[in-house]
Amino acid sequence: MNHMAEKYAGQDVGSVFIYTHEAHPGEHYPHLTSMEQKHQHAAALRELIGDARPIYLDALDGACHRAYGCMPNMTWIFARSGIPVYKSEWTDHRSVANALDYFLDVKQRRRNRHKLAPFKVERLDYRDSDRERFFEGLARSGPKAVREFEESGF
Repeated sequence: MNHMAEKYAGQDVGSVFIYTHEAHPGEHYPHLTSMEQKHQHAAALRELIGDARPIYLDALDGACHRAYGCMPNMTWIFARSGIPVYKSEWTDHRSVANALDYFLDVKQRRRNRHKLAPFKVERLDYRDSDRERFFEGLARSGPKAVREFEESGF
């Protein structure tokens, strides 16, 4: 997403990361109990993944996360007017790039005075699923996170 934010920044597209909560708390990254702790976890994540985008912190009670769907890795794209034009239950850079390219094309078509009418689309996208890498991430949170995930049956 960092690369994509850089790629589209020159086309008047902004990108932010909203840090909601620990999806799989463990001994190293436990359940959040303070905004100071949340800030520390977000800073550690920024360092780990090298994200240069602004990171906003959700309220401790997760108000933003609940308002926008409660999934652990969502992406939303909003028009300047604040209208949501894209919502994905999972962040996949190919899907997001496809949507951005489409909406930038719409913007250009409007500038060229094309008469456009909106319509809704629903589609099924696919993302890479690297179970080994996922468990490496769980392990960063601690053995408790790994154990609880394994016990959940997923």
